[in-house]
Amino acid sequence: MNGAAPPPRSEPELEARAAGIAGMTLAELARQLGRTLPRDTRSGKGFAGQLVESALGASAGSLPEPDFQHIGVELKTLPVSANGRPLESTYVCTVPLEAQASPLWRDSAVRRKLARVLWLPVEAARELPLARRRIGSAILWSPDAAQEARLRADWEELMDLIALGQVAQITAHQGSCLQVRPKAADASARRWGVDERGVRVRTLPRGFYLRSSFTAAILARRYAGIPR
Repeated sequence: MNGAAPPPRSEPELEARAAGIAGMTLAELARQLGRTLPRDTRSGKGFAGQLVESALGASAGSLPEPDFQHIGVELKTLPVSANGRPLESTYVCTVPLEAQASPLWRDSAVRRKLARVLWLPVEAARELPLARRRIGSAILWSPDAAQEARLRADWEELMDLIALGQVAQITAHQGSCLQVRPKAADASARRWGVDERGVRVRTLPRGFYLRSSFTAAILARRYAGIPR
């Protein structure tokens, strides 16, 4: 493989590609793709995700749709510790801050993004050099009825608050599995939102995130571990 792969034509093709890179280090995958590793982990933030996207043929880029557009599958790389536990929450999509009324769950971007996900764990312990971090075994996942019910309940509660202009009162502690957090490159970034009087105001961009406890449960149920 040299350069970005074309988009996969089916889920089995995507799974086969993911299986083909499982157990590889980031240095090995970067070499296959003709990429240069960043010098340190700080400048390399996001590098693992970009490598995996290229290797698997993700095509959506920054568009608000699944990464593998033709087959409707979202790609999520999961930074994990040495024992396979997620190290951070997982970004899902931006929060619509100007919502005048809470839309329906079935029409939400969160539901579209999480309807079908390829989870790909990647070693990310701080003490492990970027070049030696390995890619784990992928999980092709859709939420079961209980998981979707939890996601929907959190989303509806949070969207009701946003529609009421109470976005400033939302904290990362709300939501059992889905939370809202600021999503910006720096503290000066602003987007239009609506306050409690219905007046448009400038506020920090927000994003929906999955708690690490939620993704850890997915891994615990179906994850076989990073190949040794």
